Amino acid sequence: MGLNNLINKPWFKLITNTYVLVLTAFVIWMLFFDTNSLLIHLELKKEIKKLEKQQEFLKEEIAKDKIIIKKLSDKGELEKFAREEYYLKKKNEEIYLIEYADSLKKAN
Repeated sequence: MGLNNLINKPWFKLITNTYVLVLTAFVIWMLFFDTNSLLIHLELKKEIKKLEKQQEFLKEEIAKDKIIIKKLSDKGELEKFAREEYYLKKKNEEIYLIEYADSLKKAN
């Protein structure tokens, strides 16, 4: 009597309906197994967000570089930059580098 009782329940008839079974199989297939599944879409969204952050960072770097290039168009600024960044010097000139105790502690 248990099986007959189960078959006559309205929710069992709904679950065993052919359309519901096909629709359920289709939804499961589209969510997990298809090449354009929901999981792949979520991964791609994460990657898009990561690339957008990287794009913003690179745009900021480009803006900084443009400012530096604009500064370096002046001969005096170019010489200052070369001396500070690359330790270049003129002929017959000596350069002394002074390191403070704070910078030595950070290096260790």
